[in-house]
Amino acid sequence: MPFLLKRLLSAVSLVFATSLIVFLLLSPAFDDIARNVLGENASAEQVEQLNTQLGLDRPVFVQYFDWLGSALTGDLGQSLFTTQTVWQAISVRMPVTVALVVLVTVLSGIFGFAFGVLSAVKRGWVDKTVQFFTTLGDALPAFIIALFLVTVFAIQLGWFPATGYTDFATDPAAWARSLVLPVTALTVVAVAGIAQQVRSSMISTLRQDYVRTLRSRGISETRVVLSHALRNASTTGLTALAVQVVGILGGAVVIEQIFALPGLGSLAVQASVLGDVPMVLGAVLSYVVIVVVVNLLVDLAVAWLNPKVRLS
Repeated sequence: MPFLLKRLLSAVSLVFATSLIVFLLLSPAFDDIARNVLGENASAEQVEQLNTQLGLDRPVFVQYFDWLGSALTGDLGQSLFTTQTVWQAISVRMPVTVALVVLVTVLSGIFGFAFGVLSAVKRGWVDKTVQFFTTLGDALPAFIIALFLVTVFAIQLGWFPATGYTDFATDPAAWARSLVLPVTALTVVAVAGIAQQVRSSMISTLRQDYVRTLRSRGISETRVVLSHALRNASTTGLTALAVQVVGILGGAVVIEQIFALPGLGSLAVQASVLGDVPMVLGAVLSYVVIVVVVNLLVDLAVAWLNPKVRLS
Protein backbone atom coordinates (compact mmCIF):
# COMPACT_ATOMS: atom_id res chain seq x y z
CA MET A 1 0.00 0.00 0.00
CA PRO A 2 2.78 2.55 0.75
CA PHE A 3 4.21 1.84 -2.73
CA LEU A 4 0.84 2.46 -4.39
CA LEU A 5 0.25 5.60 -2.33
CA LYS A 6 3.70 6.91 -3.22
CA ARG A 7 3.09 6.34 -6.93
CA LEU A 8 -0.35 7.99 -6.77
CA LEU A 9 1.08 11.05 -5.04
CA SER A 10 3.86 11.20 -7.62
CA ALA A 11 1.32 10.98 -10.47
CA VAL A 12 -0.85 13.74 -9.03
CA SER A 13 2.19 15.96 -8.44
CA LEU A 14 3.32 15.41 -12.02
CA VAL A 15 -0.07 16.47 -13.38
CA PHE A 16 -0.06 19.66 -11.31
CA ALA A 17 3.56 20.50 -12.19
CA THR A 18 2.99 19.91 -15.89
CA SER A 19 -0.19 22.00 -15.94
CA LEU A 20 1.71 24.89 -14.33
CA ILE A 21 4.58 24.65 -16.82
CA VAL A 22 2.20 24.53 -19.79
CA PHE A 23 0.21 27.48 -18.42
CA LEU A 24 3.39 29.54 -18.01
CA LEU A 25 4.60 28.61 -21.50
CA LEU A 26 1.28 29.70 -22.98
CA SER A 27 1.09 32.91 -20.93
CA PRO A 28 2.84 35.08 -23.56
CA ALA A 29 -0.02 34.23 -25.93
CA PHE A 30 -2.56 35.69 -23.48
CA ASP A 31 -1.80 39.18 -24.81
CA ASP A 32 -3.09 38.20 -28.25
CA ILE A 33 -6.27 36.40 -27.15
CA ALA A 34 -8.55 39.44 -27.19
CA ARG A 35 -7.16 40.59 -30.54
CA ASN A 36 -7.65 37.13 -32.06
CA VAL A 37 -11.24 36.96 -30.82
CA LEU A 38 -12.27 40.48 -31.85
CA GLY A 39 -10.28 40.67 -35.08
CA GLU A 40 -7.75 43.11 -36.45
CA ASN A 41 -10.31 45.92 -36.81
CA ALA A 42 -11.12 46.07 -33.10
CA SER A 43 -10.11 49.21 -31.25
CA ALA A 44 -7.62 49.26 -28.38
CA GLU A 45 -10.46 50.07 -25.98
CA GLN A 46 -12.44 47.01 -27.09
CA VAL A 47 -9.36 44.80 -26.71
CA GLU A 48 -8.67 46.15 -23.23
CA GLN A 49 -12.31 45.68 -22.23
CA LEU A 50 -12.30 42.03 -23.34
CA ASN A 51 -9.00 41.41 -21.54
CA THR A 52 -10.60 42.71 -18.35
CA GLN A 53 -13.74 40.62 -18.96
CA LEU A 54 -11.68 37.44 -19.43
CA GLY A 55 -9.45 38.25 -16.45
CA LEU A 56 -6.33 38.42 -18.59
CA ASP A 57 -5.18 41.66 -16.96
CA ARG A 58 -4.47 39.82 -13.68
CA PRO A 59 -1.07 38.32 -12.70
CA VAL A 60 -0.27 35.01 -14.40
CA PHE A 61 -0.17 32.98 -11.19
CA VAL A 62 -3.55 34.37 -10.11
CA GLN A 63 -4.97 33.28 -13.45
CA TYR A 64 -3.38 29.84 -13.09
CA PHE A 65 -4.80 29.13 -9.65
CA ASP A 66 -8.20 30.41 -10.77
CA TRP A 67 -8.05 28.01 -13.75
CA LEU A 68 -6.77 25.19 -11.53
CA GLY A 69 -9.60 25.68 -9.03
CA SER A 70 -12.16 25.43 -11.83
CA ALA A 71 -10.36 22.44 -13.39
CA LEU A 72 -10.54 20.53 -10.09
CA THR A 73 -14.31 20.87 -10.21
CA GLY A 74 -14.42 19.59 -13.81
CA ASP A 75 -14.72 23.03 -15.44
CA LEU A 76 -11.90 23.45 -17.99
CA GLY A 77 -13.37 26.62 -19.44
CA GLN A 78 -14.97 27.39 -22.77
CA SER A 79 -13.61 27.78 -26.27
CA LEU A 80 -12.88 31.38 -27.21
CA PHE A 81 -14.25 30.90 -30.72
CA THR A 82 -17.25 28.57 -30.27
CA THR A 83 -19.99 28.02 -27.70
CA GLN A 84 -18.58 24.56 -26.95
CA THR A 85 -16.95 23.97 -23.57
CA VAL A 86 -13.47 22.46 -23.41
CA TRP A 87 -14.79 19.40 -21.60
CA GLN A 88 -17.42 18.79 -24.30
CA ALA A 89 -14.80 18.95 -27.05
CA ILE A 90 -12.43 16.64 -25.17
CA SER A 91 -15.12 14.11 -24.27
CA VAL A 92 -16.04 13.75 -27.96
CA ARG A 93 -12.45 13.34 -29.16
CA MET A 94 -10.92 11.48 -26.23
CA PRO A 95 -12.32 8.02 -27.21
CA VAL A 96 -10.59 8.25 -30.62
CA THR A 97 -7.16 9.00 -29.17
CA VAL A 98 -7.57 6.54 -26.29
CA ALA A 99 -8.54 3.76 -28.71
CA LEU A 100 -5.53 4.57 -30.87
CA VAL A 101 -3.11 4.69 -27.93
CA VAL A 102 -4.44 1.57 -26.20
CA LEU A 103 -4.36 -0.53 -29.37
CA VAL A 104 -0.85 0.63 -30.28
CA THR A 105 0.43 0.11 -26.73
CA VAL A 106 -0.97 -3.42 -26.45
CA LEU A 107 0.16 -4.50 -29.91
CA SER A 108 3.62 -2.94 -29.60
CA GLY A 109 4.04 -4.61 -26.22
CA ILE A 110 3.06 -8.03 -27.57
CA PHE A 111 5.17 -7.87 -30.74
CA GLY A 112 8.04 -6.01 -29.07
CA PHE A 113 8.41 -8.69 -26.40
CA ALA A 114 7.93 -11.50 -28.91
CA PHE A 115 10.60 -10.22 -31.32
CA GLY A 116 12.97 -9.31 -28.49
CA VAL A 117 12.76 -12.76 -26.88
CA LEU A 118 12.99 -14.52 -30.24
CA SER A 119 16.07 -12.52 -31.17
CA ALA A 120 17.79 -13.17 -27.83
CA VAL A 121 17.05 -16.90 -27.77
CA LYS A 122 17.62 -17.90 -31.40
CA ARG A 123 20.52 -15.54 -32.20
CA GLY A 124 22.25 -16.17 -35.57
CA TRP A 125 20.37 -15.11 -38.71
CA VAL A 126 17.13 -14.70 -36.76
CA ASP A 127 18.78 -12.15 -34.49
CA LYS A 128 20.32 -10.30 -37.44
CA THR A 129 16.99 -10.19 -39.27
CA VAL A 130 15.12 -8.86 -36.24
CA GLN A 131 17.88 -6.33 -35.60
CA PHE A 132 17.72 -5.11 -39.19
CA PHE A 133 13.96 -4.56 -39.20
CA THR A 134 13.86 -3.04 -35.70
CA THR A 135 16.65 -0.61 -36.65
CA LEU A 136 14.77 0.26 -39.84
CA GLY A 137 11.51 0.75 -37.96
CA ASP A 138 13.25 2.88 -35.35
CA ALA A 139 14.79 5.09 -38.04
CA LEU A 140 11.64 5.71 -40.07
CA PRO A 141 9.20 8.37 -38.80
CA ALA A 142 5.62 7.23 -38.28
CA PHE A 143 4.27 9.62 -40.91
CA ILE A 144 6.54 8.10 -43.60
CA ILE A 145 5.22 4.64 -42.75
CA ALA A 146 1.68 6.03 -42.72
CA LEU A 147 2.04 7.54 -46.20
CA PHE A 148 3.42 4.24 -47.50
CA LEU A 149 0.53 2.28 -45.99
CA VAL A 150 -2.04 4.70 -47.42
CA THR A 151 -0.49 4.52 -50.88
CA VAL A 152 -0.33 0.71 -50.99
CA PHE A 153 -3.25 -0.56 -48.91
CA ALA A 154 -5.76 2.28 -49.30
CA ILE A 155 -5.18 3.83 -52.72
CA GLN A 156 -3.74 0.95 -54.76
CA LEU A 157 -5.37 -2.09 -53.15
CA GLY A 158 -8.41 -0.39 -51.62
CA TRP A 159 -8.45 -2.68 -48.60
CA PHE A 160 -8.82 0.08 -46.01
CA PRO A 161 -10.15 3.65 -46.03
CA ALA A 162 -7.48 6.29 -46.61
CA THR A 163 -9.07 8.78 -44.21
CA GLY A 164 -12.01 9.10 -41.86
CA TYR A 165 -13.24 7.50 -38.66
CA THR A 166 -16.32 5.46 -37.83
CA ASP A 167 -17.63 5.31 -34.28
CA PHE A 168 -17.54 1.85 -32.68
CA ALA A 169 -21.21 2.02 -31.67
CA THR A 170 -22.22 2.81 -35.25
CA ASP A 171 -20.33 0.01 -37.01
CA PRO A 172 -17.68 -2.06 -35.15
CA ALA A 173 -16.29 -3.52 -38.39
CA ALA A 174 -15.93 -0.09 -40.02
CA TRP A 175 -14.39 1.22 -36.79
CA ALA A 176 -11.74 -1.50 -36.90
CA ARG A 177 -11.00 -0.88 -40.60
CA SER A 178 -10.60 2.86 -40.02
CA LEU A 179 -7.94 2.22 -37.35
CA VAL A 180 -5.89 -0.53 -39.01
CA LEU A 181 -3.54 1.75 -40.96
CA PRO A 182 -2.93 4.43 -38.28
CA VAL A 183 -2.43 1.76 -35.60
CA THR A 184 0.00 -0.13 -37.83
CA ALA A 185 2.03 3.01 -38.58
CA LEU A 186 2.48 3.83 -34.90
CA THR A 187 3.01 0.20 -33.85
CA VAL A 188 5.91 -0.37 -36.25
CA VAL A 189 7.87 2.48 -34.68
CA ALA A 190 7.04 1.51 -31.08
CA VAL A 191 7.83 -2.19 -31.59
CA ALA A 192 11.34 -1.37 -32.79
CA GLY A 193 12.35 0.39 -29.57
CA ILE A 194 10.77 -2.18 -27.27
CA ALA A 195 12.22 -5.19 -29.09
CA GLN A 196 15.76 -3.83 -28.83
CA GLN A 197 15.43 -3.25 -25.08
CA VAL A 198 13.87 -6.67 -24.46
CA ARG A 199 16.56 -8.37 -26.55
CA SER A 200 19.41 -6.75 -24.58
CA SER A 201 17.76 -7.52 -21.25
CA MET A 202 17.04 -11.15 -22.21
CA ILE A 203 20.61 -11.77 -23.41
CA SER A 204 21.95 -10.43 -20.11
CA THR A 205 19.45 -12.47 -18.08
CA LEU A 206 20.15 -15.72 -19.93
CA ARG A 207 23.82 -15.39 -18.95
CA GLN A 208 23.04 -15.31 -15.24
CA ASP A 209 24.16 -18.13 -12.96
CA TYR A 210 20.65 -19.03 -11.85
CA VAL A 211 19.66 -19.71 -15.47
CA ARG A 212 22.53 -22.17 -15.85
CA THR A 213 21.45 -23.80 -12.60
CA LEU A 214 17.88 -24.21 -13.87
CA ARG A 215 19.14 -25.77 -17.08
CA SER A 216 21.39 -28.19 -15.17
CA ARG A 217 18.34 -29.43 -13.27
CA GLY A 218 16.80 -30.60 -16.53
CA ILE A 219 14.13 -27.90 -16.77
CA SER A 220 13.03 -27.39 -20.35
CA GLU A 221 14.44 -24.42 -22.26
CA THR A 222 10.93 -23.11 -22.94
CA ARG A 223 10.11 -23.03 -19.25
CA VAL A 224 13.45 -21.45 -18.37
CA VAL A 225 12.92 -18.68 -20.92
CA LEU A 226 9.22 -17.95 -20.43
CA SER A 227 8.75 -18.67 -16.72
CA HIS A 228 12.02 -17.41 -15.26
CA ALA A 229 14.21 -15.34 -17.58
CA LEU A 230 11.37 -13.40 -19.18
CA ARG A 231 9.93 -12.43 -15.79
CA ASN A 232 13.21 -10.76 -14.80
CA ALA A 233 13.76 -9.20 -18.22
CA SER A 234 10.20 -7.87 -18.40
CA THR A 235 10.90 -4.92 -16.12
CA THR A 236 13.21 -3.37 -18.71
CA GLY A 237 10.72 -4.08 -21.49
CA LEU A 238 7.83 -2.55 -19.57
CA THR A 239 9.87 0.54 -18.79
CA ALA A 240 10.67 0.87 -22.49
CA LEU A 241 6.96 0.47 -23.25
CA ALA A 242 6.10 3.30 -20.86
CA VAL A 243 8.65 5.54 -22.57
CA GLN A 244 7.23 4.62 -25.98
CA VAL A 245 3.77 5.81 -24.91
CA VAL A 246 5.06 9.39 -24.97
CA GLY A 247 6.31 8.82 -28.51
CA ILE A 248 3.02 7.17 -29.45
CA LEU A 249 1.07 10.21 -28.28
CA GLY A 250 3.42 12.54 -30.12
CA GLY A 251 3.12 10.48 -33.28
CA ALA A 252 -0.65 10.30 -32.88
CA VAL A 253 -0.88 14.08 -33.36
CA VAL A 254 0.61 13.75 -36.86
CA ILE A 255 -1.14 10.46 -37.66
CA GLU A 256 -4.53 11.93 -36.79
CA GLN A 257 -3.87 14.72 -39.27
CA ILE A 258 -2.86 12.29 -42.03
CA PHE A 259 -5.86 10.00 -41.57
CA ALA A 260 -8.33 12.79 -40.63
CA LEU A 261 -9.11 11.18 -37.26
CA PRO A 262 -11.15 13.43 -34.93
CA GLY A 263 -8.90 12.90 -31.90
CA LEU A 264 -7.17 15.07 -29.34
CA GLY A 265 -4.21 15.63 -31.65
CA SER A 266 -6.28 17.30 -34.34
CA LEU A 267 -8.10 19.29 -31.64
CA ALA A 268 -4.79 20.55 -30.22
CA VAL A 269 -3.52 21.52 -33.68
CA GLN A 270 -6.72 23.38 -34.59
CA ALA A 271 -6.79 25.16 -31.24
CA SER A 272 -3.12 26.15 -31.56
CA VAL A 273 -3.68 27.62 -35.02
CA LEU A 274 -6.65 29.67 -33.78
CA GLY A 275 -4.95 30.68 -30.55
CA ASP A 276 -7.72 29.05 -28.50
CA VAL A 277 -5.73 28.87 -25.26
CA PRO A 278 -8.37 27.19 -23.03
CA MET A 279 -8.77 24.42 -25.62
CA VAL A 280 -5.00 23.96 -25.92
CA LEU A 281 -4.69 23.71 -22.13
CA GLY A 282 -7.46 21.13 -21.99
CA ALA A 283 -5.94 19.02 -24.77
CA VAL A 284 -2.45 19.11 -23.24
CA LEU A 285 -3.81 18.23 -19.81
CA SER A 286 -5.62 15.26 -21.33
CA TYR A 287 -2.36 14.04 -22.88
CA VAL A 288 -0.59 14.39 -19.54
CA VAL A 289 -3.29 12.38 -17.76
CA ILE A 290 -3.02 9.59 -20.36
CA VAL A 291 0.77 9.41 -19.95
CA VAL A 292 0.54 9.47 -16.15
CA VAL A 293 -2.08 6.70 -16.06
CA VAL A 294 -0.07 4.47 -18.40
CA ASN A 295 3.13 5.02 -16.40
CA LEU A 296 1.27 4.28 -13.17
CA LEU A 297 -0.01 0.99 -14.60
CA VAL A 298 3.51 0.11 -15.79
CA ASP A 299 4.94 0.87 -12.34
CA LEU A 300 2.39 -1.45 -10.77
CA ALA A 301 3.19 -4.19 -13.29
CA VAL A 302 6.94 -3.83 -12.66
CA ALA A 303 6.36 -3.96 -8.90
CA TRP A 304 4.31 -7.14 -9.32
CA LEU A 305 7.06 -8.77 -11.41
CA ASN A 306 9.89 -7.57 -9.19
CA PRO A 307 9.02 -7.36 -5.46
CA LYS A 308 12.29 -5.50 -4.78
CA VAL A 309 10.80 -2.46 -6.52
CA ARG A 310 8.09 -2.22 -3.88
CA LEU A 311 10.74 -1.95 -1.17
CA SER A 312 12.83 0.67 -2.95
